[in-house]
Amino acid sequence: MEIKSEWGRLSKVIMHRPGTEITYAMLAPKPFLFERPFNYSIASKEHQSLENVLKENGVHVDLLENLIVDEAENKRSFRKKLEEKIMSLVSFYGTKDSVEIAKNDMVKNIRYVDSLSLFQALIMEPSIDLKEYVAGIQYPRVYSNLPLANLYFMRDQQAISSGVLIGNMKMQQRRKETDITSFVFQEILGIKTKKIIRGFFEGGDFMPAGDFCLIGTGNRTDETGAMEAINSGVFDFPRIVIVSNPLYDFMDGHDIMVNMHLDTYFNIPAKGIAITSVVLAKSATSRIYARNSNGDYSLESSTTLYNFMKGEGYEFIDLGISEQLSYSSNFLTLSDGKIIAIDSSKVIHKLLAEDVFDAGTRHKILKDMEMRKGKMFPESDAMLRSGIDVIKIDLSEITGGYGGAHCMTSAISRT
Repeated sequence: MEIKSEWGRLSKVIMHRPGTEITYAMLAPKPFLFERPFNYSIASKEHQSLENVLKENGVHVDLLENLIVDEAENKRSFRKKLEEKIMSLVSFYGTKDSVEIAKNDMVKNIRYVDSLSLFQALIMEPSIDLKEYVAGIQYPRVYSNLPLANLYFMRDQQAISSGVLIGNMKMQQRRKETDITSFVFQEILGIKTKKIIRGFFEGGDFMPAGDFCLIGTGNRTDETGAMEAINSGVFDFPRIVIVSNPLYDFMDGHDIMVNMHLDTYFNIPAKGIAITSVVLAKSATSRIYARNSNGDYSLESSTTLYNFMKGEGYEFIDLGISEQLSYSSNFLTLSDGKIIAIDSSKVIHKLLAEDVFDAGTRHKILKDMEMRKGKMFPESDAMLRSGIDVIKIDLSEITGGYGGAHCMTSAISRT
């Protein structure tokens, strides 16, 4: 398990098919960090289509549910650990006696609960309130402490290079996702992990590129987390660049999608080519850290993301604001020069129809679209000239959670 570059041939990924846990996000999208509600039935089919395309291109895909359920069914020692994990998560409320009885019942009965139900409890984290009695009969009220609605964005919980670095999610809604992925890496895949503890770090901000890597900072990953990642021993690149994720100059700082992660405005489809909003890349201040003979990193110089990549010999495919805000940079690279990209035209029309943007941003998007005359990523003139092999896939519903193919896949092996 090793990833040295974003363009290495993708051979293995983990995905999570969204389930019941996103029902709550459909009813209250913003508190669950979603951009908008979406049709779950269609979104699930889109996710299945992404999985199928990966498999058709020789990528081994493991679904998180299958990994956990199959291991629990086939290995008693793991099933026991899963049971213990569920018992530590489920909460009971009521009188001292009723809580004690309920807990004892769970200890006694959990062996009979099927493995799929245990997995669902892991995602939903239920609480059972036993305080109320109706006609002498206990009346339970069931709550979900914080259903992990964002878990299907499997990129963000960790970063993989020479090892596995488990992140620390900044938003409370996502904090417990890393408990699940670290559990899988250690107990099922048998891989030792390191974890960010002091700062915040998310996998969408990590971009490996051969003899260097990029770490975005800002809305989710902070400076403390980035430096902790640099010194974790998981990354052994000769240089590491810490990038300050930028905003457009006309924005007031509240549009988190623009700079939530590095991969919301920057990605690498092939060695020597970057697809990005050049405006944002030129605004992204960057600090370059070089590794010495002892393996330690020290600050070497400062520049912008654009100038650094240009100095490395990279060519740029520029994304207009209409393309960048419709997840165009959130493509998934299959191999050097071959990507899975969303249909950004469908996405932007959906976002406009649902009135997602403020008036000023909407005006700039429409102006940009008019200039492009319907030729949007990945079918823009710049992309056609690039020679990049593109598999276009419709993810216009499921992107409502704030991410595309890159965010939805935890790449765990590239060759």
